[in-house]
This record gives sequence, C-alpha cells and structure tokens, in this order.
Amino acid sequence: MIDPFGRAITYLRVSVTDRCDFRCVYCMAEDMTFLPKRDLLTLEELDRLASAFVAKGVRKLRLTGGEPLVRKNIIHLVRSLSRHLQTGALEELTLTTNGSQLARFAGELADCGVKRLNVSLDTLDAAKFKEITRWGELDKVMGGIRAAQAVGLKIKINAVALKGFNDAEIPSMIEWAHGEGLDFTLIETMPMGEIDEDRTDQYLPLRQVREQLSERWTLSDIPYKTGGPARYVEVAETGGRLGFITPMTHNFCESCNRVRVTCTGTLYMCLGQEDAADLRAPLRASEGDELLSDAIDEAIGRKPKGHDFIIDRATRRPSVSRHMSVTGG
Repeated sequence: MIDPFGRAITYLRVSVTDRCDFRCVYCMAEDMTFLPKRDLLTLEELDRLASAFVAKGVRKLRLTGGEPLVRKNIIHLVRSLSRHLQTGALEELTLTTNGSQLARFAGELADCGVKRLNVSLDTLDAAKFKEITRWGELDKVMGGIRAAQAVGLKIKINAVALKGFNDAEIPSMIEWAHGEGLDFTLIETMPMGEIDEDRTDQYLPLRQVREQLSERWTLSDIPYKTGGPARYVEVAETGGRLGFITPMTHNFCESCNRVRVTCTGTLYMCLGQEDAADLRAPLRASEGDELLSDAIDEAIGRKPKGHDFIIDRATRRPSVSRHMSVTGG
C-alpha cells in the first residue's frame, strides 16, 4: 500500500474497544458516553479486517483502545492474529495498555508471541495518579509492569507531558524507567475531543522539556525506531533510551507509515484529520475480502500529507471532535 506521497503503509493500529477502566483527564470526560456494543466489530471481524491489511503489506500491528485488555475475550483475538507471526507475514504484534490488567494477562500475551508493550503512565505519585486517571490505582499498574517483565515482555513507558502536573517529575520518571530497564517516551498532549479541562493549560512543548533535560544530562540522537513517530535519544548518564513524540512542535508526517482503524471499522488515514473510510460495510457485505480490499485501496489513495493540530487561546475547540479513545491511542 503506497499513499499519494510515496509512503509505504506498513503499520496498522486497531482499536478493539472505546471503553476504558480509567478516565484520564486529557483523554476523555468523566461521564463519557461509549458506543453501543452492537456498533462494535466482533472479534472475528476485527481479525478478518486486520488480516486483510496484513495481506496488503502491513508488517506491524498494534492493538489499542480505550483499554484493549478490558475487551471481553481479547486474548482469543491476540492468539488468532499471532498466526501471522508464525507465517512471517507479520513482524510484530503488540499492544498499548494502561497496565491495569497486565498482571492478569501478561503470561498469555507472551504465549501468543507478543514481545513488547507500551504502557501509558504519567506519574509515579499515587495521589497524582488517582487525580489524572480519576479511577486508576498506581499499585495495580506497577504490579502489571512487574508481571510483564517477569514473563520477558519488553516495556516502553509512554507519558503525556502536562504543564503544572508532571513537568517537575519527568527527570525522576526517566531515572526510574531506565533503572528498571524500560524505555521511556514523552508525548505532547493533542487536541482531540471535548474534555473537562482546558488544553492550553495542559500543553507543554517537548522542545522546552528537551532543553531542560539537556542541562541535566547528555542527550545524543540515535537512529533507533520502533515503527512509530518517536524520535529517540540516548541518555549517557542513565544508559537508557528516551523518545519524544511531538505532534505539536515538530510533526512527524513526512515519514508517516501508519493508519488507524476504530472498533467500529472506521479507517482514519491520519490521526489529526476527520477524513475517514467505512470498512464495516464492505466487510459485512461479502464473505470474501475483495470489497474490503478495494475500500482500503481507495482510502489509502487519499491519505493526507499531514495533520494540522493547534493548541492556543484563540483555538478553544479540539482540532478533531472524536476522542483519542475512539480512534485508538
């Protein structure tokens, strides 16, 4: 699959549910209205849809949510998709999770051929963790991370940089992660969906964070890539890798190899644009995949060059109306 700008699409992120057992303040409102379950693709349909992308050249598949591990029978889907690892058609099958269910599922994920997970974690302070997630328990997440490490899963910590909340804590979080043998990535908050907070109060440019960290440590750019948009440095003093995902201050669109499918079968060619393609209708219209394949090709043919995220006092509404939990984190 080649888009209009010559970029090969080799990375698919599939949201398996819009539901989550947290209510992170930068992601969703506390009284979220979730999709009716009848609108969601079945696990079998998610398998068939993802497999169609693998047949068309996707080499990396990431399951997301909401929180993917709250989807009933999710391991059945992971186990089924792992057949593409065994054939060599897929290089990597992985998940992004909040870690709340990891203690329960880590062993089965490893058995299915999952080698690596991203865990979203914005603070190591239990009280602040409760504040940012509204419903989460830090001890449960830390136990999940330990359980994942115990079965050999590689963990990357993703933290959203939030002004006035965790900015002072970022260096100690990096030291903790690197001390535990974990990669660590910082992410700028993105203007997606109406929330209860003002994102202009939350937004912290990572250019500023990197400058501050450079006064403390020696940061050296490295070519390491995981298939996603992060740019990595090595921190000489800790010996660990630190990533920066900067959709606001330095977009990464020129090398974008990704598309996202929601749990309802809607394909978004760009995280920061509203243009989308309905894959559920062609998926359900025939037992074969020809209609689905044609719909995918048509959509990839109009993948935009990049996104247009803006956060400032004059732009109070989100750049896109859907929440991150709908698109897939």
